[in-house]
Amino acid sequence: MRIVICDDSIEDMLKIEKMLIKYMEVSSNTDFVTEKFSDALQLYQKIQEGELADIYILDMIMSEKNGIDIGRQIRKIGKENVIIYITSSNDYALEAFGVHAVRYLLKPVSEDSLFEALSSAISYTRVKKDVIYLVKTRDGLFSIPYSQIEVIENVSRKLEIQLKSGEILKSIFIRKSFEEEICDLVKNENFLLVHKSYLVNLNYIKKLERSEVIMESGKRIPVSKAKTVDVKREYLLFVAEKYR
Repeated sequence: MRIVICDDSIEDMLKIEKMLIKYMEVSSNTDFVTEKFSDALQLYQKIQEGELADIYILDMIMSEKNGIDIGRQIRKIGKENVIIYITSSNDYALEAFGVHAVRYLLKPVSEDSLFEALSSAISYTRVKKDVIYLVKTRDGLFSIPYSQIEVIENVSRKLEIQLKSGEILKSIFIRKSFEEEICDLVKNENFLLVHKSYLVNLNYIKKLERSEVIMESGKRIPVSKAKTVDVKREYLLFVAEKYR
């Protein structure tokens, strides 16, 4: 397993590396190599070239390229690489959520908080299976991992499933109600019915407004008046739990 540390503060970077070494010493069945970058632009260029690590520990505020820039570049490649942010400010928590960071740690980073974040990150990299949603289309039956679904829309009794890649799959005519078709997804904590015809993946919400949500793809999804309060509450709870 490869872990990359990127921080333009050499002192902070070496502290993190020291804690990583200690974590490997006290953890059983854990073995990894680390790579350090004090130049964020150099790391950004390596990622552009397709050289990816399993886990990234990124400082948020750096010159030329910040932690969000690097996180977005990682996500463009479409890999499930794990990102942990460390920062001296909590102003960027929601932006970190936008690139699906598993943790957002404030400096000075404690050993306990980093160890917990590492345990979570390593567990995530070892879990390769994803829950699958089956949809019937004119071209056959498709198996779609939950994690790839951004939005599902009910259009004239047909499902339009927009994936995080931008691809859209269209189902054949559904005989059941929309609510029945998506009932398993609704039970999953990552999904929320924001309108009678729209189900969204909370992981891919870029911005929440009063009457709509804006997804990472740029797609605007209406929020029904009856669900406005519930949607706001559920989204904030989801974000809070993500960074607990």
